[in-house]
Amino acid sequence: MSEIIFDAAVSLNGFLADEDHSLQWLFDVPGAQEPDPALLPHNVGVHVEGANTYLWLLEHEELIANPEKWQEYYPGVITYVFTSRDLPIPDGARVRLVNQPVQEVLPEILEAAGDKNIWVLGGGELLGQFLDVDAIDTLALTVAPAALSGGAELLPRTIGAERLELTEARQAGPFARLVYRVKHDE
Repeated sequence: MSEIIFDAAVSLNGFLADEDHSLQWLFDVPGAQEPDPALLPHNVGVHVEGANTYLWLLEHEELIANPEKWQEYYPGVITYVFTSRDLPIPDGARVRLVNQPVQEVLPEILEAAGDKNIWVLGGGELLGQFLDVDAIDTLALTVAPAALSGGAELLPRTIGAERLELTEARQAGPFARLVYRVKHDE
């Protein structure tokens, strides 16, 4: 059965992206250009992301002009982008733009994943929607040694300690890796 994993890098003070929706602050951390492959979720069949994460990736990696890079980075992966905008899609990419609540699209996402995992990459409001419908199994954070003055919050929700069980805390180069198992409503 699929596992739904939120796995993202976050600033020391809890931001996923800066005020301009950029992740460049993360790539400015020494060692961030070549992340430890052990940090990334395995057996992923579906990516889920918000529009800002998707657009930053398209621009940063120049994926519209170089669509072959999409296939190199995400072979066989279906990407669901939650957005109210009409966004460009690289040629040949398996991207589905959706403008519905997570709860309505979740059955389709689960079916698309089959027996592979679902990686929710960002952003914080999207993570919140998945938590609202009790659909996150693992919350994995790579905390960067950098603080931002503002930007996209990790999680604009209150989630009590009773819902999270720490399963891993370790150093990963200059980063701190924290992994929580999300306890599901009974």
